[in-house]
Amino acid sequence: MALQPSLRPLIVAGNPDAPHTLDVFLDFTCPFSGKFSRAVDNHIAPLISPGGKYEGKAKVIFRLQVQPWHSVSTLTHEAALAVLKASPSNFWKFSRLLFDHQEEFYDNPTLDLTPRQVREKLTALAGQVISPQELDKFREYLTLKGTPNGGTAVTDDLKYNIKFGRQNSIHVSPTALWDGLVASEVSSSWVEKEWNDFFAARVTA
Repeated sequence: MALQPSLRPLIVAGNPDAPHTLDVFLDFTCPFSGKFSRAVDNHIAPLISPGGKYEGKAKVIFRLQVQPWHSVSTLTHEAALAVLKASPSNFWKFSRLLFDHQEEFYDNPTLDLTPRQVREKLTALAGQVISPQELDKFREYLTLKGTPNGGTAVTDDLKYNIKFGRQNSIHVSPTALWDGLVASEVSSSWVEKEWNDFFAARVTA
């Protein structure tokens, strides 16, 4: 699947030039996406990373799937994109941290928080994985522009991700695509055996 060059850090596992692609559409405030993100680290990456059975055969692209019924979903995805721009090598590390702390950004815990307060919590979280200098850039990327409705420096990247999901009719997270087609059998509950079987049946190159 196509990927805009500036968003190359969204390739979170495997060789970027691998012939097969597993696109995973995940939302930082979705508990099932949280489970899936752990499967990426625990079960998928070991298969396609150096030394793995399918080394060089497949890559994983994390597609940001904003689900507006989760009230602060947009803000969490903006924060991830700000880290991607400020510290590309730490994008997945911050994403993992967001998934591990996702309950703090559920609807009830954030009910009485302003967007500014949510961004402050996200900034504190980012400060755990990026340098103080990078954190300054992170804050700049999330600063609203001078126009009344102009968004931030990551708004265009957010739009790209949302448009990509919409044009491919992705409605919920997690959703997985294998080489561009929805793999409806994939589940966030899969463990090592299921992922081994999946790759054994799908890797042809």
